[in-house]
Amino acid sequence: MTMATLSIIVLAALLAATLIPGFDLGLGALSAAFLLGLAAGVPTNDVTAFFPADFFVLIVGVTALFAVAQLNGTLDWLLDLLLRLAGGRLVLIALAPFAIGAVLTAAGTLPAAATAIVSPIALGFAARYRISPMIAAVLGVTGIISGLLSPLAVYGVTARELGTKLGLGLPGSAPVTFLAGGLLAGLVVCAGCLAVGRLNGGIPRGRAFTPAESTAPPSSTTTPSSTTSAPTPASGPAPASDATAGTRTATADPTDSADPAAPAAGAQRSGARAFTLLCMAAVVILSVGFDMNVGYLGLTAALILQLAFRLPLGAIVSRIPWNVVLLIGGLLTYVGLMQHLGAFKQISELLGVTGSPLLSLLVLCYVAGITSFAASSIAVFATVMPLLPPLVAAGVSPVGGVLALALASVLVDLNPLGITGGLILGAAEPSARSRLFRQLLIYGLISIVVAPVLTWSAFGWW
Repeated sequence: MTMATLSIIVLAALLAATLIPGFDLGLGALSAAFLLGLAAGVPTNDVTAFFPADFFVLIVGVTALFAVAQLNGTLDWLLDLLLRLAGGRLVLIALAPFAIGAVLTAAGTLPAAATAIVSPIALGFAARYRISPMIAAVLGVTGIISGLLSPLAVYGVTARELGTKLGLGLPGSAPVTFLAGGLLAGLVVCAGCLAVGRLNGGIPRGRAFTPAESTAPPSSTTTPSSTTSAPTPASGPAPASDATAGTRTATADPTDSADPAAPAAGAQRSGARAFTLLCMAAVVILSVGFDMNVGYLGLTAALILQLAFRLPLGAIVSRIPWNVVLLIGGLLTYVGLMQHLGAFKQISELLGVTGSPLLSLLVLCYVAGITSFAASSIAVFATVMPLLPPLVAAGVSPVGGVLALALASVLVDLNPLGITGGLILGAAEPSARSRLFRQLLIYGLISIVVAPVLTWSAFGWW
C-alpha cells in the first residue's frame, strides 16, 4: 500500500470519527498529519508548512472586524437597515446575502474574501430571524458562485486565459456565456433552496418587525419581535429601538428625553456607526479594487476601531472562533500533506478519461468535483483544464466543457473541509456550529455525487 492510498484511508477514518461524541476533527487531523508524515519520511517542518497561515489571518481578521461592529451596535443597525429595505419580508431577507455575494464576485472579489464578507451577514440574519443557518449559508455561497465566471472574476479570467493558451477556440461571446451559465446555475440552486426552506420552515413565513414598526405600550420596556406574522400597524409615532437577538427594546426618542445627555449619547452612537461603516467600506474597497489582503485589512481596521472606542480587547478576542481556526487549520494541513504524497493525483488516475468524448467530459467533471471537495477549487480547475483539448477536438463544445468543469469544481465548495466552510462556521452562532458542521458535511458529500452530473448534463452541449 502506498502512502497516498494510506492518506486517503486515514482521511475517511477521520471523517467517520466525527460521529464519536467529543472527537475534535482539527486536533485529529493535525495528529494524523504528524504521524503520517513520520511514516512517509516527510520532515515535521515540511508538515507544519502545510498549515494555512493565509486562512488563519483571513478568518481572524474578518471576524475581529465584525466583532467590533457587533460590540458597538453597528452590525445590528446594519441588519435593521437591510430589514427595512426588504420591507420586513423574510424571503427577501434570506435572499440579500445571495445578491451581495453575486455582486462582489462579479466585480472581481476573490471567493474567500467575498465569503468572509457575506458570511457574517447571512448567519447574522439566520440568528436574528430564525432562518436556518444551513439555508442562509447555501444562499450566500451560491450567490458568490453565481458571479465567479464574470469577465472580471478569477474563474472567468482563468477560463479565458487557459482557453487561449490551450487553443480551445473559444468564441468572442464566451465571457458573456460563462457569466450567464454561472448565474443560471446559481439561480437554480437558489430557487431549490428557497423551496426547501419554505416547505420545512427553514425560512419562516410572513414578515419581521422593522424598527419603525416596533411599538410598545407606555408602561412596557420590551416587545418580543415576531418572525412569523405581519406587524401590527402603529397607532402613533413609533419609538426608536435597538435590536437584539429576538428582542426589540423600545426607548424614548432622545430628542424628547428630559436627560440633556441623551442627544449627545445618540450623536456619539451615530458617529461610532459612521466610522465603523467607513472602516468596513475601506476594507471592501481596498480588497476588491486594489487586491489587498482582506484578512490583514480586517485586523488593521479592528485595531483602529478598538483603540478609537476603547473597546475591551478580551471581548473582541473571545468572539474569534478559535475552534473553527483549529478545525480548518488541521484539516488543510492534512490535505496539504495528502497533495504532497500524490493522493489526489492517484484519485484522478483511478478515474482515467476513457470512452466517448461526452462520457469523458463527465468523468472529468467528477474528477474536478471530488478533488475540489478538500482542495483549492481554482487549482483543481486549472489542473483539469489541460485534459479538455482532446475532448474538444473530438467534438465536445469548448464553452460547454469549460462551464461544466468550472461549475463542477465550485459547487462542492460548501463543505466544512475548506476555507468556505470554515468561514461559514466561524460566522455561525456557537450553539449552532456542531449541527451546521454535520449539515455542511452531508451537503458537500451529496454535491460530489450530484453536482458533476448536473453541470455536465446542463452545460456540456453549450
